[in-house]
Amino acid sequence: MTFSQLKRLLVGESLPTSAHAEERLTKAAALAVLSSDALSSVAYATQETLLVLMAAGSSRHVLGWSLPIALAIVILLIIVMVSYRQTIRAYPKGGGSYIVARENLGLYPGLIAGASLMIDYILTVAVSVSAGIDNLVSALPALRPLTVDLCLIFIFLLMIANLRGVKESGRIFMVPTYAFIGSIFLLLGIGFFNQLTGNITPVPPPAESIHHIGEELSLFLVLRAFAAGCTALTGVEAISDGVLAFKPPEWKNARQTLLALGIILGIMFLGITYLANLYQVVPADKGETVLSILSRQIVGTNFLYYFIVLFATPTILLLAANTSYADFPRLCYFLARDGFLPRQLSLLGDRLVYSNGILLLSLSAALLVIMFKGDTTAIIPLYAVGVFTSFTLSQAGMVRHWFKEQSKGWQVSAWINGIGTLATLLVLAIVIWTKFALGAWVVVFAIPCLVIFFGSIHRHYRYVADKLSLATLTPKQYVAKPATTAVSHPAIVIVGQVHRGTIEALDYARGIADKIVAVHVDIGGDNEKFQRDWQTFAPDIPLKVLPSPYRSVVEPIVDYVRDFEARYPGVLTTIIIPAFVTRRWWEELLHNQTTLFLKNALRTKKSRVITTVRYYL
Repeated sequence: MTFSQLKRLLVGESLPTSAHAEERLTKAAALAVLSSDALSSVAYATQETLLVLMAAGSSRHVLGWSLPIALAIVILLIIVMVSYRQTIRAYPKGGGSYIVARENLGLYPGLIAGASLMIDYILTVAVSVSAGIDNLVSALPALRPLTVDLCLIFIFLLMIANLRGVKESGRIFMVPTYAFIGSIFLLLGIGFFNQLTGNITPVPPPAESIHHIGEELSLFLVLRAFAAGCTALTGVEAISDGVLAFKPPEWKNARQTLLALGIILGIMFLGITYLANLYQVVPADKGETVLSILSRQIVGTNFLYYFIVLFATPTILLLAANTSYADFPRLCYFLARDGFLPRQLSLLGDRLVYSNGILLLSLSAALLVIMFKGDTTAIIPLYAVGVFTSFTLSQAGMVRHWFKEQSKGWQVSAWINGIGTLATLLVLAIVIWTKFALGAWVVVFAIPCLVIFFGSIHRHYRYVADKLSLATLTPKQYVAKPATTAVSHPAIVIVGQVHRGTIEALDYARGIADKIVAVHVDIGGDNEKFQRDWQTFAPDIPLKVLPSPYRSVVEPIVDYVRDFEARYPGVLTTIIIPAFVTRRWWEELLHNQTTLFLKNALRTKKSRVITTVRYYL
């Protein structure tokens, strides 16, 4: 089986650009695809809060603090949700943290927001997959030696599912997501019914943890527990980032889906924390989870218990990574479009998704899993710094946006986003303060490093653009060659853009050929500017624009060359490919390798004369 056939088997047939609208998500599918990260957090957020509080003992007085902490987190959730609904209204074409911060606060705040989110998305995949596999191997201990292998296998499966397209991934992830929501609401309903009927049996705490007291219940400890519970908010921004993934009207559907997410998440998180207090659940550092203990105590050891613990919870934890797969490639597209990441990340793949972004995310998360050996506890301290950094910058950007726009009701909107800014900034400070020594310093250090990396890429692209610019080039006057009946040396010039390298390649063609045609593939760029530049600098050479509904550059050119050579049998056609040469070898990685792929494809079709005209930067 060839690579092309294997790719078609795993990913599916290519979709034309015209099918883009059909790949949009309904509200129900979007809730599954874009909200699985946030929804899955209820499986561990309460437990993380209780585990921190247990440092001061396992008495009901100490663990009872989890309820006011949960209320504070739900209030924070409401603030963030209302703030992001404002963002969606103001940016109906998609208002991620990077775009909002860059447009309203400036370049570097935008890049910091983008870097923060990129790191958070990669960590989300690593944490979610590791946590899901950890739940699985806890139920099946014989698989524990295969933890890293299982993590890598599931990352690969997630990658394939997302490479198949947004619509197909939505179908795949709807069933487990709604199964988890349904099972948690059923568990909460039974628990509240038991309370109303007086049928509450507290969970006997583990004997070894009853008298274990490590430190006093201090403000710092409560804030640490609050920071641990704030993992429940990770993923809330995904809907704001992914507005264009919705069916029309996109922004209205996104706002409604975000509202539904906020209500469902708030009820589940607060409900689980309340019942954990009611049933006096005491978690263990290593062992049965709070959700498992609570489920067993409420419904008993029956089918529903096993459904929640062995199917719904591990599945939603694993699928939480899909939120990153929905938004990370889109964030990379925006950064690449603006010249801060390699241009390859801005290209749509065969299934109308940003395939290169999906591959980059999978590789990065796989490396993290290997480095940390699939240990969720080791990765968790790095979590939440990035997301609250982006929260804060996004909300601050929205405050500036309302002051600049001053549309109807802007004062209320500015107040809402202002409160959101202060709340998320406070949480960010708490998270960094309480988690810095535990590993958060890595993210604090990594964000500026990534911003510096963005800057170096941007400087390279600006340098290339300046060197290839036609701004200082005076157009020459060319006279079209008279048509001849006998063509002895035809030439095809492949044109991607009109720049200095292209002009030199055209001059070379004029010197060797008695018939010249230029070929350009239209994959949806700025065709009007291209046509204007062509008429200015090469009006004497006929230009053939080839449509490419499947966004391929190589195939339309190969087909055209084959037909052109068939029209002129018995003579050698020269195929001229302009190419610029970068100063350093590694800079080549920042550019599409179209020339290489095209030359290989033409050789395969037995084109005999292929010339590269190099322009040295």
